[in-house]
Amino acid sequence: MSLWAPGGASTLPTLNSNYPTLKKGTVISAVDLIKGIGKLAGFEIINVDGATGLADTNYQGKAKAAIQALQTNDIVLLHIEAPDEASHEGNLELKLKTIEDIDAQVLAPILRETKGWSNPPLIVLLPDHITSTTTKTHQPGSVPFTVCHPSLEPDKVQFFSESEAKQGMYQFDETSELMDLMVMLNKGV
Repeated sequence: MSLWAPGGASTLPTLNSNYPTLKKGTVISAVDLIKGIGKLAGFEIINVDGATGLADTNYQGKAKAAIQALQTNDIVLLHIEAPDEASHEGNLELKLKTIEDIDAQVLAPILRETKGWSNPPLIVLLPDHITSTTTKTHQPGSVPFTVCHPSLEPDKVQFFSESEAKQGMYQFDETSELMDLMVMLNKGV
């Protein structure tokens, strides 16, 4: 008797089959599921020493790996699980700390490093889903995101939150529309 149902290997369209202008992608994550999806989509997987998926993850190592990957890749997916895990614990204080850590130890160094590049990357920051610290579970709904590039003008949104995002310039019915926007913006930058 097997604990797992019989089945075959999963398939997923590659990044390049859906977006021919994107030739090379990289995933940086401590989460096997994210790495597996990335591998199926044709992404290179970069493992970072000390990456745990928790609040003690190696933020600086992930930022350094992302900066290096941005130099040779069309897209880099840097996934940090820590805020989600803090939400599943119902620990709002830890969730806020992990978000602050991402801001200070990941986003700021990436923005600082890439600012002087002759062709700076388009950077999109977003969670993969909403996880409530109250219910400790994933919640339905649109996630907030922010897009950053020196050539883009900001919209009127002043804070990064679900409620503020509803006032943003871009609203999507389908999740693939964000990827379409990223590819379109990247061509124009």
